[in-house]
Amino acid sequence: KDFKNIDRPTVISVLEEVFRSMIRKKFGTDENCDVIVNPDNGDLEIWRTRAVVEDEFSEDDDLEIELAEAKKTDPDLQVGDEFIEQITLESFGRRAILAARQTLVSKILELEKDEIFRKYKDRVGE
Repeated sequence: KDFKNIDRPTVISVLEEVFRSMIRKKFGTDENCDVIVNPDNGDLEIWRTRAVVEDEFSEDDDLEIELAEAKKTDPDLQVGDEFIEQITLESFGRRAILAARQTLVSKILELEKDEIFRKYKDRVGE
């Protein structure tokens, strides 16, 4: 979609922030997640990194994963390794996706209004 007077990097930044907000709601933090937006083809990837810990020693499932669980995906993992997984949009659920869409639309509209205001504020009284 063509956004009126909003540059592409700003739109990408807003998109990334909307998804980071979704991640914080689902996992409690977004510190261990990377949101990658490809501006050329519109692809979006979300990757989460968790530390592999001994079985039954996980204190925070959002930041740590037990060895037995991690080995189901990669049998070569050891305690102390980083477990990197891709998070799909489907895992957030329909309601969260619709809320994110609404948030994105409202942020874009707000940016458009700010841009129009900035463009015409010096012309008041002409």
